[in-house]
Amino acid sequence: MTHLQAKPLAHIRFNQSEQPIEHWLEDHLRKVAKLSAKHASTFKSEDWAELAGRWHDLGKYSLDFQSYIKTVTGYDPEAHIETTPSRVDHSTAGASYAIEQLGLSGRVIAYLIAGHHAGLPNWHKIDDIKGGALHDRLANKTHLQKALSQDIPDSVLHVEIPQTPPIADEEGFALWVRMLFSCLVDADFLDTESFMDEKKSQQRGNYHSLKDLQLIFNTKMQQLIKKAPKTTVNKIRQDILSQCRDKAKNDTGIFSLTVPTGGGKTLASMAFALDHAIEHGKNRIIYVIPYTSIIEQTANVFKDFFGEKNVIEHHSNVDPDSVEKEDSHSRLATENWDAPIIVTTTVQYFESLHAARTSRCRKLHNIANSIVILDETQLLPPTLLAPILRVIRLLSKHYNVTHILSTATQPALKTQYDPFDRVICKGLDDATEIINNPNSLYQQLERVSLELPSDFQTTTDWQTLAKELKQYDSVLVIVNRRSDARELHALMPKGTYHLSALMCAQHRSHVIDKIKKELKQGLPVKVISTQLVEAGVDMDFPVVYRAMAGLDSIAQAAGRCNREGKLKKAGKYIKGKVIVFNPPKPSIGLLGKAAQSAISLLSNYSGNPLEPKLFTDFFEHFYSKTDPDEKGINKLLTPNEKLECQFRTAAQKFQMIEEQDTKTIFVLYDKQSADYLDQLERNGPKRWLMRKLQRYTVTLYCYQLKPLLNTGDIKEVWEGFYSQNSSTLYDTKIIGLGLLTVAESPSIESFIC
Repeated sequence: MTHLQAKPLAHIRFNQSEQPIEHWLEDHLRKVAKLSAKHASTFKSEDWAELAGRWHDLGKYSLDFQSYIKTVTGYDPEAHIETTPSRVDHSTAGASYAIEQLGLSGRVIAYLIAGHHAGLPNWHKIDDIKGGALHDRLANKTHLQKALSQDIPDSVLHVEIPQTPPIADEEGFALWVRMLFSCLVDADFLDTESFMDEKKSQQRGNYHSLKDLQLIFNTKMQQLIKKAPKTTVNKIRQDILSQCRDKAKNDTGIFSLTVPTGGGKTLASMAFALDHAIEHGKNRIIYVIPYTSIIEQTANVFKDFFGEKNVIEHHSNVDPDSVEKEDSHSRLATENWDAPIIVTTTVQYFESLHAARTSRCRKLHNIANSIVILDETQLLPPTLLAPILRVIRLLSKHYNVTHILSTATQPALKTQYDPFDRVICKGLDDATEIINNPNSLYQQLERVSLELPSDFQTTTDWQTLAKELKQYDSVLVIVNRRSDARELHALMPKGTYHLSALMCAQHRSHVIDKIKKELKQGLPVKVISTQLVEAGVDMDFPVVYRAMAGLDSIAQAAGRCNREGKLKKAGKYIKGKVIVFNPPKPSIGLLGKAAQSAISLLSNYSGNPLEPKLFTDFFEHFYSKTDPDEKGINKLLTPNEKLECQFRTAAQKFQMIEEQDTKTIFVLYDKQSADYLDQLERNGPKRWLMRKLQRYTVTLYCYQLKPLLNTGDIKEVWEGFYSQNSSTLYDTKIIGLGLLTVAESPSIESFIC
């Protein structure tokens, strides 16, 4: 082994001859400081980010760390990751130094440095939260003393007091800290990556500009419009597109895009985003989708337009399970959202904006100066509405982010007051509607008649419903649970298709493509599906059945009926038929509350149940049944005069899907998935590999996973990642059911349908 110099090290790697290559600590600190400041320039906080970068690894100057990294058996490539047992704490020193030099203001930088491996900490200790509280860690001065006892260059220790004030005062303090944290973490990761894997580092950033993508989009849209049949529906879609492009000239802010299902929102909103981005110099477009089960369809639409390399598809279900399990492999599997177009989930987007983990927070600085399209905003969870709306307002006002709230059924997101005019939930009162006259648009695009139950208390059993469905050549049935879909599907004629999130994305895509092809050919098609088809899946059936649900879900189901307005009988255009039925088992939880709100409105209503004015009444009624900040997130993230915040507790509580309830399973659907899983088992979760495996995931409840682990049908292929082990566990047929497992719990079906 070659003898190494005494110059302090940040990292090491080995060349092909197994000789160690050194990454000097001073160089690392200088580069991270510079890159961190560059990241923070989008929200004018370079001075804070630069100091955090310069001091983040101050503890590595200690003899303890330098001795540790130079072990007798050679270098430890993961010695700088302190979240695993026996690692040397090198982050507390920089946090302590920040407070020693800057006083109270130093607490801002202390949060960043102390958390740059373990995640943003709480200030005070809370018993059920993992990780040390910052207050307790700062009480130990030993780490700083050990670092300062060494010969540290003045360029590292030099202090320039930051002049930039915190953004948005106490309401925005936590988001500002988290944004700075993102700048530091991403800069640290990128500089480490450039040393550890120069080839991989050089591959970053090879994207088209948004200007180039706008030109590509315009060319392809012109081709689509030219080829499209000259129907009334297509004429309306072109008018919607035109209005979107006109409004793109407006200033940065919050917009609503209220368009009935089938109105072409996906491409129209992207047209707005591209034009708005060029007009205002935005960096990227982030398209946020509610369901993991349909993200691939929208991502594929954009990949067809812009090319696969320009579109990052980032699920919420392939991140490492917890910061304690992160290692050098899992860190490189996370995304920093540096591409021009990101397609992600509502869970990933909003949980990241309230996260503490480094992997989740890394990308946040790239949200600044971007355009965010929130698709199907009616599905935002009402019990987290207050913190969600707060972060939307803050991003819009202070980080130059334009949000587009896109849906056929706009939720009531204005400020909510109690009977004494006290604010219950501060809303988005300044949102600008893109469409000139949404009510008129709904009338023009009315293509269905809706049949409600004659008695909302009488249920229909699956056997009776199955007999009724057999009278139709083509019919779509949408139910509320994955178990409901399987029960009803078992009673249907041979050849009936099944769709649910117990099928992986690749499987669903094949089935949906087959369904669309047969519908286009005029063949009879019967489909039993969960609500995954309601958001963005452009199927077109003459008849749709919908299990009783919220008014928004009923409207979304209606959007799968006579979608193109081409349905004819005896040579005349007719409306499609949408039939709402009461399933054998009513929904519980939020789904049940939504259904009850719909029933309350519709029981004595004689007009059209799909009138736009009803949706405001529905959402106001629905939201009144819940606490918009049920878990107290905003209070946890509002600092006192001493800048004390509970970041980790807030992150743990802000879960759109309770983390302990579900696990992601990689399934064996085809040969490609088997190859990917083999590579995962051998090499760990690489970034490119996790992207590929996103299409082969199924989410299970933990109570379902446990017996399958016990029998060996599923195995933990890598720490925190599970895969199918038995070849008979997954039904791969085109009429197949996907992962074969036990009955469902209804608690979170709205997200994993």
